[in-house]
Formats: sequence, structure tokens, C-alpha cells
Amino acid sequence: MSDLKRTSNEAPLKEVIDRWLKAYRLDSKMKELDVIEAWPEMMGTAVAHRTSQISIRNKTLYLKIDSSVMRDELAHGKQVIIERVNQKAGFDMINDVWFG
Repeated sequence: MSDLKRTSNEAPLKEVIDRWLKAYRLDSKMKELDVIEAWPEMMGTAVAHRTSQISIRNKTLYLKIDSSVMRDELAHGKQVIIERVNQKAGFDMINDVWFG
């Protein structure tokens, strides 16, 4: 029965993975993927269906929107997009949005 006891050098898997992601600086990349995956939830299905590409580089969110009307509307609401993305990420992930 003593074989099943944890030793002091053992840690929960989540903790080990979190440390590994931070050590290899992949934790922010994982957050980016979480934000991209949550795009329909953050912006709604209408915007999500018109968005063909999403990427984040150098604290800038790049969006390719298929509708010029929707692109113009979203351009006027840039600050709302920035706030939603940063809130979802839990830190200031982006500070600008570019539309293509």
C-alpha cells in the first residue's frame, strides 16, 4: 500500500504542463489559440461566419472579413473587440485590430 503514496517530487499533471508551457514560452500561444477558438462566442455567429481568417502577431489581431459592410461596422467597434479579446485571454494580449 505504501507504493501508492505520492513522494515530494511528484506534482499534479496540470501543474507540470503549466510549468512546461511557461518554460518553453508556449503559454501565451495557447491563450491565442483559446481566443481564436472562442471567436464565435465573443463576437456572435454572424461575425464568425463572415470571418475567414484570424491571427495574432505582435499584439495585433488580424481579421479577414468577407463582408465589406461588416468590416466597416467592426472597424468602428475596434475598442470593443480589443476589450473582449483581452478579457477572454485574462491579460492584455492585443492592443490593435487590422482588417483585411
